[in-house]
Amino acid sequence: MKELEEGQEMTLRTVAMPADTNPAGDIFGGWLMSQMDIAAFVRSSELAGGRTVTAAVKEMTFVKPVKVGDTVCLYTKPLRIGRSSITMEVQAWRRRGPDPREKVTQGIFIMVAVDENGQKRELALPPLPGQD
Repeated sequence: MKELEEGQEMTLRTVAMPADTNPAGDIFGGWLMSQMDIAAFVRSSELAGGRTVTAAVKEMTFVKPVKVGDTVCLYTKPLRIGRSSITMEVQAWRRRGPDPREKVTQGIFIMVAVDENGQKRELALPPLPGQD
């Protein structure tokens, strides 16, 4: 089992349900991606001190399937802070009964801070350590 990296924080935990399956009986990738988007929103909005929206999903890798009944834990880690955006790594890990936790999906989400009118706003956050 690969362990989590420094800076990752559990942001969301949910259970995969029968309504979330594709015709093969696995959890639909779109459902998993939406859970990851919610986690990116939660963590970036906390960091930004206000609302954020998804501007892009830069990369998405599905490693293993998720089955009905799996507990899905979503971990987030900010990779870069820009003038108005936060680039966020999101990892989804599953736990199936007593089995060890396994990473099933990872992606990079670019979140943009917006004001009450939905207009882009500047962040009052310093760059992350080591960020160029």
